Amino acid sequence: MKTLQCIVCGFIYDEAAGLPAEGIAAGTTWESIPDDWACPDCGVAKADFEMVEV
Repeated sequence: MKTLQCIVCGFIYDEAAGLPAEGIAAGTTWESIPDDWACPDCGVAKADFEMVEV
């Protein structure tokens, strides 16, 4: 499982945890999230996230 971070605000998306409040179940891969999804904290595009080591 991967962890990705918004390069604008630092929001973390962890594939293992998902984002249940956003309707994204635990275990949802980054590739499975729609391309039009945006950061829930600052609204930037999915393309503005980068993979990080945690």
